[in-house]
Amino acid sequence: MSQPGQILRVHQLPDSRHPSVPETSLDVTAGDAQVEATRRAREPLRLDTGEELRLDDREEFRRDGYEQLRVIADPILSAVRVSVVIPALNEADNLPHVFERMPVEVSEVILVDGDSTDGTVQVAKQLWPRLVAIKQTGKGKGNALACGFWAATGDVIVMLDADGSTDPAEIPRFVAALLAGADFAKGSRFIAGGGSADITTMRRIGNWGLAKVVNSLWGGQYSDLCYGYNAFWRRCLPFVTPDCEGFEVETLMNIRAARARLCIHEVPSFEYDRRHGTSNLHARRDGMRVLRTIVSERIRPS
Repeated sequence: MSQPGQILRVHQLPDSRHPSVPETSLDVTAGDAQVEATRRAREPLRLDTGEELRLDDREEFRRDGYEQLRVIADPILSAVRVSVVIPALNEADNLPHVFERMPVEVSEVILVDGDSTDGTVQVAKQLWPRLVAIKQTGKGKGNALACGFWAATGDVIVMLDADGSTDPAEIPRFVAALLAGADFAKGSRFIAGGGSADITTMRRIGNWGLAKVVNSLWGGQYSDLCYGYNAFWRRCLPFVTPDCEGFEVETLMNIRAARARLCIHEVPSFEYDRRHGTSNLHARRDGMRVLRTIVSERIRPS
């Protein structure tokens, strides 16, 4: 059976009827993508999450020369133990999309619940039976992330949102940056390959201005200060663990990573719209919290 996020490789074998078509292979993410049209024109095949692809039931596949199917592991995620930390408050409707995109090679998923009333934890456990669910000890996203970080057992810790705005399928590129030498892999919507379907003009300008301030004060090179898709080695926890409550948490962690002189690589990432519900983010209020965080970190003794 295929699993959410699992990579299926379909091999196309040459046959006597089509000698000009060489052996090829196509990758597709189960439950998400489609097999692209091959050199022979045909309709793409959609793989549903959890569906077992039985080639003897797919005569059109056999006619096209496809005879084999095997599951392959992601070599990047197989190299280290990865813990994904997801803070969540009443996100039951969004979780099916999130877990459908989660790579099966992820070693540990920690959902930090903020006292949800919509069955968030129960839904998450159904979608990911190996789930580790904990309750946060305080309030806000910052506290939830800190609780999840210290509960994580993996070599690498990845921060992921529960609303579907951050794509779990991007996790390998963050882990690849760490394996390439980074201590802290910082997602950015504003470098080549990144983007956003959600950010407003005011938030974009505010983010740019605040990033300029942080870069000038701590010698950083951040292009995107307030985006919450990051990954880091667990050994970096003493340097970056937040002690705040709200959405200023990303800025705080970025400042502390720069102050600690960690090796920081920016990774292109695309931010999607929230799938369901309304965001708790308020640009003016949270912008002021970010500014106060910058000031307090500047005057805090090293």
